[in-house]
Amino acid sequence: MCGIAGILTKTEINNSLENLMLKMQTALQHRGPDDQGIYISPDREVGFAHTRLSILDLSAAGHQPMSTPDRRYWITFNGEIYNFWELRRTLEAKGEKFYSKTDTEVILKLYQQQGAECVKNLRGMFAFGIWDNQEQTCFIARDALGIKPLYYWQSGSTLIFASEIRAILASKLPSIALSPEGLYGYLLSGTVPEPHTLIAGIRCLEAGHWLRWRAGNLSQQQYWQINFTSETISLTEAKEKVRNALIDSTEHHFISDVPVGIFLSGGIDSSSIVALARQTQKGNLRTYSIGFEENEWNEAELAQKIAQEFDTKHTEYKVTASLGLDLLPKFLASIDQPSIDGFNTFCVSQIAHKDGTKVVLSGLGGDELFGGYKTFQQVPNMVRWGQQLEKIQPITTSLGTGLTSWGTSPRIQRLGDFLQQKPTTAAAYRSYRGIFSQAEAWKITQHYFKDASFPVSEEAIFPDRSLPKNLPSLEDEVSLLELSCYMRNQLLRDSDVMSMAWGLELRVPLVDQRLVEAIASIPSRIRLAQGKQLLIQAIPELPNWLLNRPKRGFSFPFQQWIEKDWSDYFPVHELGKDINLKLWYRRWSLGILQHWWKQVSG
Repeated sequence: MCGIAGILTKTEINNSLENLMLKMQTALQHRGPDDQGIYISPDREVGFAHTRLSILDLSAAGHQPMSTPDRRYWITFNGEIYNFWELRRTLEAKGEKFYSKTDTEVILKLYQQQGAECVKNLRGMFAFGIWDNQEQTCFIARDALGIKPLYYWQSGSTLIFASEIRAILASKLPSIALSPEGLYGYLLSGTVPEPHTLIAGIRCLEAGHWLRWRAGNLSQQQYWQINFTSETISLTEAKEKVRNALIDSTEHHFISDVPVGIFLSGGIDSSSIVALARQTQKGNLRTYSIGFEENEWNEAELAQKIAQEFDTKHTEYKVTASLGLDLLPKFLASIDQPSIDGFNTFCVSQIAHKDGTKVVLSGLGGDELFGGYKTFQQVPNMVRWGQQLEKIQPITTSLGTGLTSWGTSPRIQRLGDFLQQKPTTAAAYRSYRGIFSQAEAWKITQHYFKDASFPVSEEAIFPDRSLPKNLPSLEDEVSLLELSCYMRNQLLRDSDVMSMAWGLELRVPLVDQRLVEAIASIPSRIRLAQGKQLLIQAIPELPNWLLNRPKRGFSFPFQQWIEKDWSDYFPVHELGKDINLKLWYRRWSLGILQHWWKQVSG
């Protein structure tokens, strides 16, 4: 795992490329404390920067930016390619010679042979840029499921890209102004939906896409899309298919030249990773968890029992309101874009880092793939209900307007939003998952944009084009929305930034392209059976005492902390006179936004 940055330009700024790249590299130092490098092309049109966290081939042979022996192709790469040994053997059979034991060199040689098609053969998490000195083109790509972030800014013939927004801003080339679309999307969903960001002009390269820069012109193309298509399959066959895919993914995610640990919350997903690891790995396993003083939030005992069950070396960190308060300044400084999540990953990553671990696995993704959220039941019900109410229009729209204006709770107000729209799965999902109602989000947006005269439409921020037509079921649509919205925009993004804040590489075996492709054809009635039954049945090693517990999502006692010990960081917002800010995540979202904007604009 690393930090990458690049500048492509045909303007006079090429006279100061070294200084610009050094600024961007410094902003990414936390992502790669082991090594760093800068490349400037002979014609001074291209600058690459890299900061390295050494995971594969710890020698100097893994230094980046890396080039082919003839110095035609140069790469700056962040991520891990889990099938790189297989790809390397294929390339060697064709006569290629390798000078390191890195996946970076494999990508470089693969691109040399296949061009843009190379991304279709890469299994893993990645964001990279490759410069071709002969063709004078730059190829920039992001992995299929969006595990690794990549941001870019274009002005005229100049393009800047980086692993984090802070690095692009460090160049001082873009002006710093809030994006109304990014802000409105953040307020609706609790995170900024790609391809938007909170900074006007800076974009997030969408998952499964690549960019090509040539002579100052930029083109973009999608190379992969999740596709759920049902096939006839028995439950027994489905369990076997899922188990084989899970074991295969787990084995690949342990490829490393340094020890690999596991985040263990005590839930089914993280416990599944531990159980699978015990099936595929020999020797010691390290696990890490968080506990609380507040009994109603504390599940540390469960994590300890799972650790004992599978014989891991377990480390627990008890987070109190006071200890959390001590961590808040570094957490706030680590934020690249605000969201209502991330503090849990920040805290548990600190434990792994202090224990000397550089790579950890997380159970992130299990709920999205196997139906673990209430959305899988509630959203389809809302759609069916909305379709029935459509028959009595315009009464339904009037009811929605009334609920939005006079609803006594945030959820009722967002339900009012839904009733005023076409009853699609995406609209129901946004209503159920939302933070602020559309009217509230627009009022807050106007607080930051005093001269704003028209609202940004929800459809412009969350276009329903993200849902392919003719998916087999409403539940499949929910699964795709969870994977491409909540997981990608919030969970994966925060996991990357907050683990890298501690120089830690976080891997997600349940968010694996080959795994998704293998199980995508299993009908939703089996794959998304309530309670993640398919996942549970595919891992019989899980103890019954764990499975018989009611599901509880991992969370912190934020409500009481924010109201008491943390109140100085989250004061009552002036908008609280007009908008209900009693729920912690509403107060958190505005407080975090203010802290972040002060850092960025100050």
